Amino acid sequence: MKIVITGATKGLGRAIAAEFARSGNELLLCSRTVADLEACRTELEKEAGVTVHVMAADLSQPQQVKAFAGWVLEKGVPDVLVNNAGLFTPGNVHDEPEGALEFMIAVNLYSAYHLTRALVPGMKERRSGHVFNLCSIASLQAYPGGGSYSISKFALYGFSKNLRQELMPYEVKVTHVLPGAAYTDSWSGSGIDPERIMEASDVAQMVYAAAHLSPQACVEDIVLRPVKGDL
Repeated sequence: MKIVITGATKGLGRAIAAEFARSGNELLLCSRTVADLEACRTELEKEAGVTVHVMAADLSQPQQVKAFAGWVLEKGVPDVLVNNAGLFTPGNVHDEPEGALEFMIAVNLYSAYHLTRALVPGMKERRSGHVFNLCSIASLQAYPGGGSYSISKFALYGFSKNLRQELMPYEVKVTHVLPGAAYTDSWSGSGIDPERIMEASDVAQMVYAAAHLSPQACVEDIVLRPVKGDL
């Protein structure tokens, strides 16, 4: 299968890429940094012996989304699209910096919206494909310090739920992934005990499993939390 993963060099994206690589899939990966992409490609090709294509792009910029989508389609319509590109910036609605909402929406919502619009027509025509949108527990429950990040993740969940309804008649699957805290580089130096929160591979394994059900089945929501609950 051809697997497209955005934000693929770190955290959940990197774990999902590794999970699909282990079973021999062809990967098309995107992040903002060329050096990170090249390192990721080298590691995955060495570890799994798979073909890994990489392209650097800032998906908060519509023209770069368009360029990335065109690059993907040159290699064929993907079987799986994982919309994982995103950033977390803490803050509160009433006092976060001016422009915080616009930035979070551009990175966390518009990236998925525009890329999906570019790649889904081929899936519809073929009547198969699977879109995973990496939302968050913050898509379900507001919390102090969430601010525009949480707003953007609520919006991404709404986008994903609408997309699911629209693509049902075309047999294209849509899954909303809503993980709680999972240990990635962003938690390094935080003082949080890694055993208190999930592993990135936990999320990756659930995405992989959902992508390998029969054509008649679609997992709509994947909600994962640390066993002791949210932080």
